[in-house]
Amino acid sequence: MIIKTTKDIPASEITDPLVFKKRRQIIKAMLATTLTGAGISPVLANNNESIWADIPKSDFSVDALTLTPAELIKNYTNYYEFSFNKKDATVLAQNITTDPWSIEISGEVEKPGSYYLEDILRQQTLQESIYRFRCVEAWSMVVPWVGFSLGSLLKTVKPLSTAHFVKFTATYQPDIMPKQQHHAMLEWPYVESLRIDEAMHPLTILAVGMYGDILPKQNGAPLRLVVPWKYGFKSIKAIVKIELLKRPSITTWNKFAPHEYGFYSNVNPAVAHPRWSQNSERQLGSGFFTPRRETELFNGYGEQVASLYSGMDLRHFF
Repeated sequence: MIIKTTKDIPASEITDPLVFKKRRQIIKAMLATTLTGAGISPVLANNNESIWADIPKSDFSVDALTLTPAELIKNYTNYYEFSFNKKDATVLAQNITTDPWSIEISGEVEKPGSYYLEDILRQQTLQESIYRFRCVEAWSMVVPWVGFSLGSLLKTVKPLSTAHFVKFTATYQPDIMPKQQHHAMLEWPYVESLRIDEAMHPLTILAVGMYGDILPKQNGAPLRLVVPWKYGFKSIKAIVKIELLKRPSITTWNKFAPHEYGFYSNVNPAVAHPRWSQNSERQLGSGFFTPRRETELFNGYGEQVASLYSGMDLRHFF
C-alpha cells in the first residue's frame, strides 16, 4: 500500500515556474530544508545557486578535503544499466523516470510498506556529508553529498531482532536502460547488501543531492546509498526496495565475479584486485603531475568503523 500524506501545492504558490521547472523536486527540497532549518536560497533565480542553502554539516563531514569539481563528478560515472562508458551514461541516464518515486521496505520489520520519497524526507533531517569516494578501479574523488542517515530511516520501520542484513534493490526500467534490456554482463536489477550494523552506522547515508543541489540522474537520483569506507560499487543507485533479512543476500558484483568482488568490499590497500593493485589511487581533478594518493584502510574512516570488523581476517572477508 502506498502511504501518501502530502498535498499538491497550487502552481500559484510556487516560485516563478521559469526558474523552477521541476515542481515536485523543488517541493521535496523545500520540505526537507524546512525540517532542518535551512532555507531555500533567496537568489535561486540564478540557476547556478544551490537549492539547499546553509544546510547543516554532518559530524563526520571532512571540511579539510578538497572537493572534486562538480562537473567532473557529473560526467564520470559508472552506471552499467545504461552504458559501460562513463560519459555515455551521463547522457542516457536523463531518460530515467524518477518522479514520482516510492521505496518498498519489507522483511524483518514491524512496519513494512511502500513510502513516497517526499514522505520519507518529511521525517528525516538532511545534512551535507563531505566524504571520500573510492572506486574499485583505483580512482577517487571527494563528494559533498546531501542526504540523511540510513539508520534513522530504518528505525522508523522498527527492525526486528531477527534483522541481521539489509538488501537494496535498484530500479528496473529495461525500456530505457539498454543494458537491462539486453541482459548485458550483470544480472538485473542491481542488488547490494550490508550487515545491519554497517547499515545503522552514522557514516552510512542515503543521498538525495550533492553540491547543495538535487542529485543528478547519472549519479543515482533520486535516492542512492553512500558507504564511504567501502568501494563505490557498494553505493547502489536509484533504490526502489530495502529489505531487512535474517541471512546475507548475494550481491550483483559478488555473484558476477566472487573472487574479485567480496561481500564486504571494504577499501583495503593490502588486498589487491586480481588485475591491479589497490595501494594507491588516482584523484580525479588533480593535475597531470600530481602524485597518486596512497590508499588508506577503510578509505581513511578506520577510526569510525574498524571496530565493526574486530577479530575478522580482512583478507578472507574482503
